[in-house]
Amino acid sequence: MRVLCLFKTNGALQRHLLRVVLIPFLCLNTALALDVAGVKVDERARVANQELVLNGAGIRYAAAGLVRVYVAELYLPQKRTTPAEIAALPGAKRIHLVLLREINANDFSKGLLGGIRANVSQSEQQKHFDSLLRLGGIFGQIPSMKKGETITVDRVPGTGIVIHVNGKRIGEPFSDESFFHTLLQIWVGPNPIDSSLKPVLLGLMPSNDNTQSPTRDRY
Repeated sequence: MRVLCLFKTNGALQRHLLRVVLIPFLCLNTALALDVAGVKVDERARVANQELVLNGAGIRYAAAGLVRVYVAELYLPQKRTTPAEIAALPGAKRIHLVLLREINANDFSKGLLGGIRANVSQSEQQKHFDSLLRLGGIFGQIPSMKKGETITVDRVPGTGIVIHVNGKRIGEPFSDESFFHTLLQIWVGPNPIDSSLKPVLLGLMPSNDNTQSPTRDRY
């Protein structure tokens, strides 16, 4: 009883016990934060007042895996493992890219459009012809992008596709919400821009980090 009374009345003792209990717990949560190529990746995101979960996050490589270009993150209302399941999933969705090196925005735009041509049928490309032209024009206005800068593509129900560069909205929304899934094919289609990234974004593999390679990023 005397010990119980001491705990109830001694504020300093209570604060000490809270620190002992809570600090290790908070450190554990910090340790569990996802890190991809030095980029902190949030396990949740909020788009149009809807909470999304991280479906997968990995590295886009170029030059046969020797050069890291960006970290790609895919957020969905619920986790899914196939492009068809993702397309059928209603609600908000997000693709978030964090650059790992400086790139020419025009070359980046050409890479995206090339990825669409490699993964989307001619009829689907024709359907989104105006949107593809607009997309090319958006990045054509940006001379270059530096390491650490970001590109975010959000599917917002009732609004369309909204693109942000470094957190700033670029242009007006693309009204056709299905355009999001056309863009997503760049990374998870039958001929993805990086075959090592696709299974990571689909949640089939935890990582495609090849940082142990002695020749990576020499070019």
